[in-house]
Amino acid sequence: MSGANGRAGGSPERAGFRDLGFARVDTAREARQGVAECVYAPGKEVSEITAIVGELLAACAGPVLVTRAEEQTAAEVLAAHPGGAYDPRARLLTWRPAPPRGFSVAVLSAGTADGPVAAEAAAVSRAVGLEATAYSDVGVAGLHRLLDCVGEASRNQAFIVVAGMEGALASVVGGLVAHPVIAVPTSTGYGAGLEGVTALLAMLSSCAAGLTVVNIDSGFGAAMAAHRIAAAVERGRP
Repeated sequence: MSGANGRAGGSPERAGFRDLGFARVDTAREARQGVAECVYAPGKEVSEITAIVGELLAACAGPVLVTRAEEQTAAEVLAAHPGGAYDPRARLLTWRPAPPRGFSVAVLSAGTADGPVAAEAAAVSRAVGLEATAYSDVGVAGLHRLLDCVGEASRNQAFIVVAGMEGALASVVGGLVAHPVIAVPTSTGYGAGLEGVTALLAMLSSCAAGLTVVNIDSGFGAAMAAHRIAAAVERGRP
């Protein structure tokens, strides 16, 4: 017997979302924002992730993403929905990555320990069609490392700056470049770092005017901020 969406056993389609009982999948988000609703894996059963991904793959034309997925979860979801790819460093599952859109992002990370968050930022950026180039371990404790790459990195159209500890890298980059800078505090650091709160407050208090600051460890949030900037640029093209 067909459901309201015309598929056997399908869940009912309502005003822009599909009600699965345990989730209301926002099937209209791709039309509104250019990217489908992304699935945050922690706290969800594999069966729930699998069902949500299935609805998004059916309803949307572009990329479908699952963030913060551990390897076993990723393997089980991919078994149910072949054709996707898993990045274990970024903990990102991707189906149908978008083609390059002509907008590039430099992803700078202060230390090697910030790598997983930077990897998420770069992987999500690429999945939504942005070109992403990573510059790792360029923190301010060795400022010459940053100065060695900032000229090359400035060929990109935006910066994502990932830093823990005192979060100073975002202010330094923000003072050196004219590009949009999206700052990502990480939970890397010792006790007074307060699991990223110190870096977050430092970035929010930066004297480098105009920084965008996202949540602690949110490489995903930074990539989506870059996506919105890219979309605004695209809308402004003749």
